[in-house]
Amino acid sequence: MTIAARAERVWPSALTVATALLVATIDQLSKHWAVNTLDTRSIDLFWTLRFHLGFNTGMAFSRGQNWGPVIGVVALVVIVVLLLNLRRQPGRLTDLSVGLIVGGAVGNVLDRLFRSPGWFRGAVVDFIDFQWFPIFNVADMGITIGGGLLVLASWLASRHVVAEPDTTP
Repeated sequence: MTIAARAERVWPSALTVATALLVATIDQLSKHWAVNTLDTRSIDLFWTLRFHLGFNTGMAFSRGQNWGPVIGVVALVVIVVLLLNLRRQPGRLTDLSVGLIVGGAVGNVLDRLFRSPGWFRGAVVDFIDFQWFPIFNVADMGITIGGGLLVLASWLASRHVVAEPDTTP
């Protein structure tokens, strides 16, 4: 196998990288806006949706408060595992879904790394609040949508494999 062929199998696609960068960038910009705009007020949008600043030192749905260092390390491991296993199931839907998940994970890990009090103890900024659902951010949306799309991509790939006739003697 040539070096170029090995690199093609190991490195994520341009779609994955671009999606991850886009999600992480939008996430960080929106959190910067939220911290600087929502510190003393909320913005009601429609129905029960509002922008309301919150900080989460735990994991999803504010569980595991003050477990930031452990959650940050686990998120980094998940990022690496996803990127290393990306080529096992090729396809644009898989590339897109992994990009969404990695971008979201990177966005939240950046908060844990660099927000006060710092180095894996920082709180994740949340600001999208339906008032009847846990408050979340753009990174959380990327992770959730990416996870759903990854399940869909796996299901579609399994249907494709089952649909192909076995041609082995």
